[in-house]
Parts: sequence; structure tokens; C-alpha cells
Amino acid sequence: MALTLEDIDLLFQRHGHTQYTGEPVTQLEHALQTAALAEREGASPSLIVASLLHDLGHMLEDNGATPTMAGIDDLHQYRILPFLRQLFDEDVLAPIRLHVDAKRYLCAVDPAYFSALSDDSVRSLKLQGGIFDEEEVRDFIARPHAADAVRLRRWDDLAKDAACATPDYAHFSAYFAQCLRASAT
Repeated sequence: MALTLEDIDLLFQRHGHTQYTGEPVTQLEHALQTAALAEREGASPSLIVASLLHDLGHMLEDNGATPTMAGIDDLHQYRILPFLRQLFDEDVLAPIRLHVDAKRYLCAVDPAYFSALSDDSVRSLKLQGGIFDEEEVRDFIARPHAADAVRLRRWDDLAKDAACATPDYAHFSAYFAQCLRASAT
């Protein structure tokens, strides 16, 4: 089943108020902060949309307040893709799919990165396969859209500030129109 833009809006309306697992922000606040950071850095519309939607997969299933505490990796980065494929191309989908692997990559190449991760992010890292080895690092960064996924990952990690003000959902969802697949328009 594919999602429509209205379905995406509805997911945020129904689940956006829930806590972003183990963090001091809601799902919607996290999404808006990530998109705002992307916009502030002059990212392309497709990367802003990917930033807004990167954790939408968490909203498809209720795994409790902090699934990592129960040893659950919800595979959110993959779970959402079939629902978005009718709407968006790889320039939106690939950074979403790769943003978890981007964390594994950054832990391997940036010694300070791991120490800045939240407790929940450290728990999820273990569930997601741990830090990349040298071969995985080379393979990952050579993939199309990997650099965008790394940018998205850094914004993702910063988008956990309970006091951060951002534009609203309508502001960022306006970018959807610039990123829709030709068959979705």
C-alpha cells in the first residue's frame, strides 16, 4: 500500500505528539528540527523532504516508548520505503534508507561522533549492527546518496532540542510538490 501526501499528514497528526524514543522531543518536533537544519544549510528540496520524513517509519508501528530498551530495532529506515516509493524518487528515498548506516559510518570515521550520541542512539547502534569496519566504510561512502545520508544523520543527531523553535509542518511539506515523482503528480 502506498501513502498519499494526505496519509503522511495524517501520520504526523496522529503520532507526531508521541515522544521521539528516548529523547526530550516529540516525533514531530524531531522531524521539523531535522528539516529546519537541512533548510538552514541550503540543502536541496529532496534532502529537506528526506530530513522531514526520515523517521516516519517509527510511526507505522507501536513498539512502545523506547523500543531499544526491549532490544527492538524497528528497521524504520526500511519499513517506510514501500509506502513512499509511489511518491518520491531515490533522491528522497536513499538518504532515508541510508541514515542509519550513516551513523555506523560516522562512528567509524569520526572519533568524537560516538561520544556525542544519546543513550538511545548508542543502544540502537548495537541493534543496527554496530560500528562499520574499514571495508564497510569504503563500501558505504561509495554508494549513491551516501554523502546526503551523512548530512541528514548529522542533522538528525542535533534535532533533539526541546527548546528549539522551527517553522511548522505546512512550511516543510510545501517542499513535497518539488520532489514528487512525475507519476505521482
